[in-house]
Amino acid sequence: MERLSFVGVTTGQSAATRLFPAWAKELGLRDVRLVGHDLPIHAPREEYRSLVGRIKTDEHERGALITTHKIDLFEACRDLFDQIDESSLLCGETSCLSKRDGMLCARATDLVSASRSLDEFLPVDHFQKTAGEVLCLGAGGSAIAITLHLLGRTRITVVNRSQGRLDAMRAIHASVNALAEVAYIRNADPLLNDELMGDLPAGSLLINATGMGKDTPGSPVSNAALFPANGIVWEVNYRGELQFLRQALGQRVERGLRVHDGWRYFIHGWATVIEEVFDLHIQEDQLSRLAALSEGERRQLPAGA
Repeated sequence: MERLSFVGVTTGQSAATRLFPAWAKELGLRDVRLVGHDLPIHAPREEYRSLVGRIKTDEHERGALITTHKIDLFEACRDLFDQIDESSLLCGETSCLSKRDGMLCARATDLVSASRSLDEFLPVDHFQKTAGEVLCLGAGGSAIAITLHLLGRTRITVVNRSQGRLDAMRAIHASVNALAEVAYIRNADPLLNDELMGDLPAGSLLINATGMGKDTPGSPVSNAALFPANGIVWEVNYRGELQFLRQALGQRVERGLRVHDGWRYFIHGWATVIEEVFDLHIQEDQLSRLAALSEGERRQLPAGA
């Protein structure tokens, strides 16, 4: 039986582990099973290389979907990839490994799945009609893809714990649009994030791409944080304690917020990787059926919270 690897931190808790058999049947994929591989955040380099080496040499391995470890795995295993597509070279990460003619290929599919997800809830002219800005908390692989899609549309502020990730993101942004207005702030203090949120104009987009609330506990902002009036809030995860999401929902009515979790990002992310790994194209009606099959696993947003 062929295998698709799933590389993360707590893969057994992902809805994908339960949904993949139904997805595979819907898409006509026979004799394929999903295998999870849990690694600690910022795992030792050799752990990444050992895993990727097995995926590369095992004839039953079709490829992998990678969460959380996108940048670290790419940096540790770059020499193991036979092909690296332009998106991975640009972003310095990989969210998808696939095989073509015996070659292991790395691709950053987040550029596709993040843009598809954003476009479902963010109007193209949103920043033309409002004075809103973007505050992106986190500078990992998802944050890179999301901010690239938004680059040049309005002012963006990115906050991250480590300077290295901010410097890498700055270089990526500059290579795409050197004139875009982006501020990069190193910070791990929720109270400073509260201040940055408080300075946002009405209609701003606030993104939690830190992994806090899923891979690590807590939220990047405190319970005293005030979300921007008439703002759009996107928690890019769909599972975990999701404290940031709950904080936003608590102010949804009072502040006129539109709050979105990461469920559609999850669906688009898996669909994009499956397309690449199994060399197929998922039509819009098929995507709708995959989403419908998955709905029973969706965690409902707490009302008002």
